[in-house]
Amino acid sequence: MASARIDARTAPTATPDYPANFRALQIYEQVSEKVRAEIRAGRYLPESRLPSERELAAMFGVGRPAVREAIGALQNEGLVITRRNSGTYVAEDAPEILARAVASAAGDAATLQADYSPTATLDVRLILEPAIARRAAAHKKRDPLAEHYLQQMETLTDVADPEQRALWNNSDRLFHRQLAVMTGDMLLVKIAQEIADTMDQSLWKRIKDDGIYDPARIRLYVAEHRLIYEAIVTGDADAAAFYVEQHIHRVQRDIAPG
Repeated sequence: MASARIDARTAPTATPDYPANFRALQIYEQVSEKVRAEIRAGRYLPESRLPSERELAAMFGVGRPAVREAIGALQNEGLVITRRNSGTYVAEDAPEILARAVASAAGDAATLQADYSPTATLDVRLILEPAIARRAAAHKKRDPLAEHYLQQMETLTDVADPEQRALWNNSDRLFHRQLAVMTGDMLLVKIAQEIADTMDQSLWKRIKDDGIYDPARIRLYVAEHRLIYEAIVTGDADAAAFYVEQHIHRVQRDIAPG
């Protein structure tokens, strides 16, 4: 397949030449569409193995996190299947899925709202959440709902059980939102709710579930959440901000390695 580098700088911006509902594609969306095009063209055949993440990143001129997100989106569509320690394969019925998608498409696909990039979400969290932790620590108050979410996370015993994993994901995102509630600042709460909603999207869940599947890693995450909370309720703003930063950096390494 010929090289087809992706450059976000070349994406057109909204002008009178473009419709009012124009939406530029995120990098991962551009990568996933390149892969779909290869499947449609028959260059990636059903049940064939895709190039590795590293190879696709080099082929398209993007980072591996964008490739991982693109693969996650294609998994959610049923177009590819990833087998741990083996690779990612085109699904047997991928051409039929694509044909049905084309037949049922309504309007311009570029105007449809896609999930936010998990990498972008983590970048925003790294900017915002340490400041939230500092503000919350100024109040030095315990929060029953935050403690409830912590306790739910601590009940996880089987990381492979879909119900327990769903409970973990929900408790995790709502715990971080509750830290904003603990600041008493309603604008921060509104912003944190937007991030929590993003962490409830299917692509975030897919990337997180694929990257965090080790029970020992889950226990480490629980311990980090507990450290964040205890630093806040004891009024140690520096420690609270530090623990949040370290936690988000760990998530970045686990689900979006460079």
